[in-house]
Amino acid sequence: MRPVYRQYLPAVAHVYDPVKGIVTHPQTEAYQAQVNALTWQLAAPDPQPLQVETSLSNLRDLSQQLATERVFTTPNGDNSLATLQQALQARTGQSSAQAAFKRFWTIDYLSQRGWRPELAFWNSQIRPFFEANYYRRITPLGLPVDYFWLIDLPFILVFAVDIISRIRASYRRKPHLTWVEAALRRWYDLFLLLPFWRGLRTISVALRLYQVDMLNLEPVRAEAQRDVVVTVGADIAGMAGIEIIEQVQNSIREGELLDWAAWINPNVETSSEIEIVAEEEIAAIANALYTIGVQDILPQVQPDIEDLVQHSIAKTLEQLPGYPKASYLPGLEQLSTQVKQGLSHSLAHGLYRTIANSLADPKGEEITARLQHNLREATAKALSQHNTRQDIEQRLISALEKFKLNYVKALAETGGETLAERTELLRRQIS
Repeated sequence: MRPVYRQYLPAVAHVYDPVKGIVTHPQTEAYQAQVNALTWQLAAPDPQPLQVETSLSNLRDLSQQLATERVFTTPNGDNSLATLQQALQARTGQSSAQAAFKRFWTIDYLSQRGWRPELAFWNSQIRPFFEANYYRRITPLGLPVDYFWLIDLPFILVFAVDIISRIRASYRRKPHLTWVEAALRRWYDLFLLLPFWRGLRTISVALRLYQVDMLNLEPVRAEAQRDVVVTVGADIAGMAGIEIIEQVQNSIREGELLDWAAWINPNVETSSEIEIVAEEEIAAIANALYTIGVQDILPQVQPDIEDLVQHSIAKTLEQLPGYPKASYLPGLEQLSTQVKQGLSHSLAHGLYRTIANSLADPKGEEITARLQHNLREATAKALSQHNTRQDIEQRLISALEKFKLNYVKALAETGGETLAERTELLRRQIS
């Protein structure tokens, strides 16, 4: 930006150039001094031909240095040199830049074209490129002089105070965090403290504006998140799914799954507190399910149970000798129906009452607990006989292996793009 503010705000260039160690380039400064001397010599009342020729010779030598040495060292120096060379070639009609400079700085050319309009052309078209050229002083370490950190230091101190206060506030709100973790919660603010790569501070500014709803970065966040999901989402889902399946397979191989299916193997003594707590929790769950089944579920299905008992009684009576013929006698058919209904109702109601009373009866509760215990023992014993347990475990492992292959195949066929679209659709439906 130096050419811009040097042209429109020269005071800024005068103040800011020492900060960057910028000084006028000695060669271009000498060139301009020689042009000024030539101008004074030609404008004198009695020009001295020898002095004028000496100045023109010096300008031709300096022009030769422009072509052989890299004098224009500014960021756009090469473009500036090429632009002024092309302008001088067009002015003199020469095919090369060296010939154009050599032709321009001759007494014959200046006398033929008039030295005043030619020097006016030089001052308006060529001199600005020479004046814009500069040279940066070098430190003993071989780096360009740069004192900008003196200007930036007060801002960094303000940023540091603000960041430290925010980290302390976050630490007080969440004492479980360490100071490092509290600082990493605001990682983007650390860009404000960097004395280099200052352009990264825009990240911190943008995120702060986003937090106070002054800048909408939601489309950027959604697109960045979508790219991550598309590229690695399917791989992560595959690895997570495979890990879960393999953990289940390992549990089956070690016999843990069927032990839990049998409500903790009663034949194995529980040695750890975790297993004791797990057994207690499972027993509590079983008791709760038993209570719910007796108090809430059985009353609702009691009519169906009565119909089932009545049907079973009817089937049993039909198998008795002579009952089918006796049921057709007058009055016996209706009596038979009433007997079956009453008997089924009594059996179902009695069964429900017996089970319900067992919950309030200490003896019934003891019998129920023994029933649960014996059921667990019978289940574990049945699984251990005739290689039943090993066969079930092997079949479960094989089924999970096939499921794992199908799972990975389905993920590969679906792809991350489809997964991202489904996730985005679900989010829209929720919102």
